[in-house]
Amino acid sequence: MDVTHQISATRRVVGSRVLDQARTVTIGRTYDTTLEDLFEACTSPERIRRWFLPVTIDGDHYQIEGNASGTIQHCDPPKGFSATWEYGGDVSWIELRLTPVQDGTRFELEHIAHADDERWAQFGPGAVGVGWDMMVLGLSLHLSGAMMDDPVAWSASDEGREFITRSSTAWRDASIASGTDPDAARDAADRTTAAYTGSGEQ
Repeated sequence: MDVTHQISATRRVVGSRVLDQARTVTIGRTYDTTLEDLFEACTSPERIRRWFLPVTIDGDHYQIEGNASGTIQHCDPPKGFSATWEYGGDVSWIELRLTPVQDGTRFELEHIAHADDERWAQFGPGAVGVGWDMMVLGLSLHLSGAMMDDPVAWSASDEGREFITRSSTAWRDASIASGTDPDAARDAADRTTAAYTGSGEQ
């Protein structure tokens, strides 16, 4: 796998939103597939399990195995959906937007969290950003017909640790570009990398 290509092919934006006060993380990538195929890949439980984790959907409620759950608040096939993201006792929100472009379909996912979120204070945007980068990688492999045999083992491999480190660095840079103090952004990124790779102090 070309880790440098996988990291550089993804666009990352850090911002704010009015939700009393909110933080946003936006990840985007263009895939060489149709709007309808990408929407199905992002909403079909059978396909999601091939590139992310097993998910069950019951009415407007979803549960990702060993991960987040939430409520689907709005769905506009095949353009996207919005939902709550409930994890570790916290509630945040996700919005998926899919747009046809000249060379395929643009995938853009925005994760919105309260400004006083404790994970953000400790880890910065990498708290969720690194996980979304790994999800975008899994989706990219799925759409190209490839598959990661054991994502957990891969994330502990040299290649996986390089990917995580580069992702954390990319989110650090996006955070600095949004106006975060560079030293604070670097410290948060170091904690994020350590948390995901199990190395050093967290």
